Amino acid sequence: MISKTKKIKQLVWTSLFAFSVLILGILFFTQIVFLNKYYEIYKTNQLDTIAHEIKQNDDLTISELEDMSYEYGICISIYTNNDTKTVSNLYNRGCLIGDSKTNTEFIANFIESDDTEKTYLLKNSRFGNSNLVRAIKYGNNLYIFLNTSIQPLDDSILILKKQFIYIAGFLLVVSLLIVHFISNKISKPIENISTSAKKMANGNYDVNFSTKSNIVEIEELSDALDLAKKEMSKTDELRKDLMANVGHDLRTPLTMIKAYAEMTRDLENQTPAKRKENLNIIIEETDRLNILVGDILDLSKLQSKTYELNIEEFDLNDLIKEIIRRYYILIDNEGYEFVYENDKSIMVKADKKRMEQVIYNLVNNAVNYTGDDKKIYINLTEKKKTVLVEIKDTGKGIDEKDIKYIWDKYYHNEKKHKRNAFGTGLGLSIVKTILETHGYKYGVKSKLGEGTTFYFEISKSK
Repeated sequence: MISKTKKIKQLVWTSLFAFSVLILGILFFTQIVFLNKYYEIYKTNQLDTIAHEIKQNDDLTISELEDMSYEYGICISIYTNNDTKTVSNLYNRGCLIGDSKTNTEFIANFIESDDTEKTYLLKNSRFGNSNLVRAIKYGNNLYIFLNTSIQPLDDSILILKKQFIYIAGFLLVVSLLIVHFISNKISKPIENISTSAKKMANGNYDVNFSTKSNIVEIEELSDALDLAKKEMSKTDELRKDLMANVGHDLRTPLTMIKAYAEMTRDLENQTPAKRKENLNIIIEETDRLNILVGDILDLSKLQSKTYELNIEEFDLNDLIKEIIRRYYILIDNEGYEFVYENDKSIMVKADKKRMEQVIYNLVNNAVNYTGDDKKIYINLTEKKKTVLVEIKDTGKGIDEKDIKYIWDKYYHNEKKHKRNAFGTGLGLSIVKTILETHGYKYGVKSKLGEGTTFYFEISKSK
């Protein structure tokens, strides 16, 4: 089976060479093959122009006709109705009328006919050339004959043919050089880009798509591929981190579940209290595993846009207080303090379940990274159409250069995974996806040593 695809270099060569041949073919046919025909048409149009001028002027003099004959390079003869020749302007060699060898029967035939105008194509036996004769009835008794010679152009055509062969050869050589230059100029950068793209497809992200080219589209293509390479490299790195971190988070609870299950099975004299403690650990680790799987599924569903938001009105104040109550164990047993001073009902409009995830994940993140004072600040600021929600911790803060990475899955400071006391490492990525799905503004403010504040705006209910 013959492939229909072609390399760009081959395509450029074929196209430009075919274009050169086409141009030469057009020149050959117009300048050589159809030259005689074109010359005849030109002379016919010339006679039409002169005949029109004569018919438009009712008072022509012989002097004016002589000037016209000289200007256009034609012969003009005038006859009366009794076949008496009044004047013949034979300024041009090869004219038919006035030649002693010319058969002038057509003159008498036209005078005797009722025609007012007629064109004849006649052969001059003396010079062997063709002549165009335009007969015009001018007034009642006068007949004007316009005669122009169509000189044979065979000698001129022969000269042009020989000249054309040299010109065609020269132009083909020049066109081949131009084709070679243009094809290399276009195809070489694209071939380099293609080679780099194949390397990148095999997982090599050290390739460089930048190429020297004066073609805007190729420059834009190389820039776009360089950008794609950077994003794919980052995505690949995140993918590797995700696999490593998910594997870590899955392996740890599974290992502990197995260890405590084996301990409970193997220790025959285990006390009920010890057995209960082991089983509680198994349950906790199972819950952690269930949360991780749930977060992965939630994130996958949100990012694939298969989840539809269920917009409803609810009290944001009640929702935040409910989330804080979930941390009563930390408050009572570990000394965490949640600073939230709002008592006013604030009605908002959003997907309540998803906004609960957002606030819970941000609070959970603050719990994991707050400072030694174990304080978490939650603040609401009402605006005209939105409510600004701020959740702040008192931890060590985030370096400015790392802020743009914190929304990535499993991102942690210093690029090292740390198994959180609460959550799975997917929380901020879920927060970002939910807020973007709602179309809400969000962000983070942080200074090293002064803590971090996450914030977002939610629409108020009308």
